[in-house]
Amino acid sequence: MNTTRTVQDEILRLKKEHDIRILAHAYQSQEILEIADDVGDSYGLSLKAQTAEQHTILLCGVRFMAETVKILSPDKKVLLSHPQAGCPMAEQISVNELAALKEAYKGYTVAAYINTTSELKTLCDVCVTSSSAVKIIRSLENKNILFVPDCNLGAWVAKQVPEKNIQLVKGGCPAHASIRAAQAKQALALHPGAKLLVHPECLPEVSSLADYAGSTTGIMDYAKNSTAAAFIIGTENSIIEHLQFACPDKQFYPLSPECICSNMKLTTLMDVLHCVQGTAGEEIVLPDTVMEQARRCIDTMLTLGAS
Repeated sequence: MNTTRTVQDEILRLKKEHDIRILAHAYQSQEILEIADDVGDSYGLSLKAQTAEQHTILLCGVRFMAETVKILSPDKKVLLSHPQAGCPMAEQISVNELAALKEAYKGYTVAAYINTTSELKTLCDVCVTSSSAVKIIRSLENKNILFVPDCNLGAWVAKQVPEKNIQLVKGGCPAHASIRAAQAKQALALHPGAKLLVHPECLPEVSSLADYAGSTTGIMDYAKNSTAAAFIIGTENSIIEHLQFACPDKQFYPLSPECICSNMKLTTLMDVLHCVQGTAGEEIVLPDTVMEQARRCIDTMLTLGAS
């Protein structure tokens, strides 16, 4: 009978045999992170794929992340661990809807959160990540910015870059947006002295209460480097388990038990095994024109100093 350990060992054997590099987003389960070559945020993983020696990349995450990997590594074979793993936020605005918005806001620079489809990126001027958004927006020459699709991240950026006229579009991550300020206050009362760390995809009323607001990687780094002993985590709840493994001497509490990404949870360890066996997963294939046009806004982000 298979166990977690025996399955992990077989994955490690097969990925080496078939020259596969496994990238795992931080929202994946602990047992998947343990067999991954690289773990991190979506954009950071796509950069790891670029410099990887392996020709085949297996992305354990969601579709837009695998698309970004393919855009930056067009000559590599890119596999998505589960074909149904999408992202509600990435799919909130269609190409036609963005085209209409661009018509309504002529002269605005269109800034797209990295959590968007490859097709949507073809209409955008620059991409941003949660860790680079403030720096990138501040660096843009244009004062007028159309920010898509996450209005909560956009509002967080706008507060820090008041010199820009940032037009927001209603959209965002359903899991993060479900968290309310009352929950944050309740958690702080329940765990006095604990630091509140949240992702800026949360509502502004939640982010404003935080000791730190930033990317998933930023949250994890803050908790690891802090001298504090306890933390309330306001992002996808798998991060709590990863931090418990990384910092066994510290305490971690969920801000909301409902902050779970069901799409991320679709990928199981057995899915990864079947992918490296060649019997599962989906190869990401994008038209050359889409990859070329979508890459322009990513390259602009790189030029402006993305992180």
